[in-house]
Amino acid sequence: MVRKDHSLLKKILAQTYIWILLILMYLPILVLIICSFTTGTNLMDWSQGFSFDLYARLFKSKAIWVAVGNTVIIAVVSSLLATIIGTLGAIGVHNSKPWVRKSLEFATQIPVVNPEIVIALSLIIMFVGFGGLFGGLQKSFWTIIAGHLVLTTPFVYLSVKPKLLQMDPSLYEAALDLGCSPRQALYKVTLPELMPGIMGGFLLAITLSLDDFVVTAFLKGPGLLSGTSDIQTISTYVEAIIRRHPIPPELRALTTLIFLLVLAVVIGVTIYNNKISGKAKKRKGRTY
Repeated sequence: MVRKDHSLLKKILAQTYIWILLILMYLPILVLIICSFTTGTNLMDWSQGFSFDLYARLFKSKAIWVAVGNTVIIAVVSSLLATIIGTLGAIGVHNSKPWVRKSLEFATQIPVVNPEIVIALSLIIMFVGFGGLFGGLQKSFWTIIAGHLVLTTPFVYLSVKPKLLQMDPSLYEAALDLGCSPRQALYKVTLPELMPGIMGGFLLAITLSLDDFVVTAFLKGPGLLSGTSDIQTISTYVEAIIRRHPIPPELRALTTLIFLLVLAVVIGVTIYNNKISGKAKKRKGRTY
């Protein structure tokens, strides 16, 4: 009886802890979504009533959409490059000699635990040094991309690596025995098996890129949709605005749309991964 009461108490405490965490994580987002449908400054200020005015004002704000466009372009380009480099790097490291593999895995983990400020400072010092050798530093879109690659590529590698360890090596060898070249075996056998890890790494890379402020602030220069002005992403735009003014209420509508988009992507990826795992289970069942 005492054991049952003790286990019941543990379950209640565990569930209470989980619910507290969920409330702390999602209550601010819920408040933000609710506040995006009023022009009031807080949740209790509904004197203006329910309206879509903030969304209308959002779509009329050129500065915000320039920042959004810059952010999306940087995130997509850097994430695609990071996914390619991280995936090929993971395959190369996996097939390397043990001492090479251990050395490269150790080197890959350093940027993951390294603070962003250290990455940003080291990159800007390196670019200034090379700029002095080759006629001056020109910070631009490509310096931001370089910084985001350093930031995101290790996470892609860490997402692909477990899938490589789970993969049956005989599949690749069977493809070679059946007449595939190493490149064909890579495209037709290895990459499809690694696709869940690749997709997870890409989503993680694009999330880190969208969210980055420190690296972008240090390495940004003129270009993209900003023209001759310094590139502004969402994070740098907000930081520049709140230095002089309160946070624009239109950003409540923007962050609501971003959250809903991210939620849709997560649901879509989850459904896709469930379908893949279901098909894999059916194949295994047929083989038995």
